[in-house]
Amino acid sequence: MTTAPNSSPARGPGVDRRVAEAATTSIGIALIHGEVAHRRHSPRENAFRYPAFCLRLPLSRLEELDDAGIAYNRRGLVSFHDRDHGACDGTPLLPWIRRLLAREGVAADGEIVLHAFPRMLGYLFNPVSFWVCHDRDGAVRAVLCEVANTFGERHNYLLADPEGTPLASGRTLTARKVFHVSPFCEVRGSYRFRFGFGPARWLARIDYHEHDDAVVPLLETWISGTAVPPGPRTALRLLLRYPLFTLGVVARIHWQAAKLWAKRVPFFTKPLPPAETTTR
Repeated sequence: MTTAPNSSPARGPGVDRRVAEAATTSIGIALIHGEVAHRRHSPRENAFRYPAFCLRLPLSRLEELDDAGIAYNRRGLVSFHDRDHGACDGTPLLPWIRRLLAREGVAADGEIVLHAFPRMLGYLFNPVSFWVCHDRDGAVRAVLCEVANTFGERHNYLLADPEGTPLASGRTLTARKVFHVSPFCEVRGSYRFRFGFGPARWLARIDYHEHDDAVVPLLETWISGTAVPPGPRTALRLLLRYPLFTLGVVARIHWQAAKLWAKRVPFFTKPLPPAETTTR
């Protein structure tokens, strides 16, 4: 990961107000209600915007999920399972991410907050999940972007400052693209990430630049929303507000792909996945 030239890195804990916003010592489980949006600029324009939600999950508080109306590691109308993330073998998530951060030399010894879709009626597809990694003072030290494609493959992009400084809201972070996601994009170029870490709202923006010197990104994607505490009837309310949510995610991916194919956007075959499961 590198910092883009126009970014504004924080100078240290407690200096930048936006760093202080990221403190999550008392943050709880929440629903993030908002939208997912996507815009393609070339060689044909295509855009969409859909209502969406995700869970905000402090990993130290996952045992509270059942009381929040969401089944944890068991069947339910809406559920969250450890096997859907990290090592994907059902082992606890917090030790897994701690080991990954230690291996990468990232000093994030505070709360880890995962933003991810839950299972709905037992079904799940998470195109991207975000692990926001804090230090003991509440500053964000890294974000792990866990990406999945429709071929059943996964890859992690670890975003952290090479010098170990905290990551402020709005800072631009970059990563080389090494993982195949869409057949309408080659595996080349880079991503530029920006996040909003405030406790009341969540923003994850990903711009894909096919060429490093391109002023306008090929793709713009963002996921945003407002945090709402869950309640005893969370599962039923989510099913009523987002009926067939998981199936809708998959269906919309294929519908947008069909639109790009109809617009004669070039199609690229899937290459082999990268040998490493995590890059930065």
